[in-house]
Amino acid sequence: MAKGTSARGFASMDEEKQRRIASKGGKAAHERGTAHEWTSEEAREAGRKGGKARHLSS
Repeated sequence: MAKGTSARGFASMDEEKQRRIASKGGKAAHERGTAHEWTSEEAREAGRKGGKARHLSS
């Protein structure tokens, strides 16, 4: 382990374990009705922003 790093916390978990935990949170939010539901316009805007950011970083 590199100096100044910790073996604790979400970021130190393997990707599969992170995915399982995040999935539980998303399912719980949908069951409570507090999850964000994307409109088609929001999705288009996010896609445009993502495409611009990806293009700039290349």
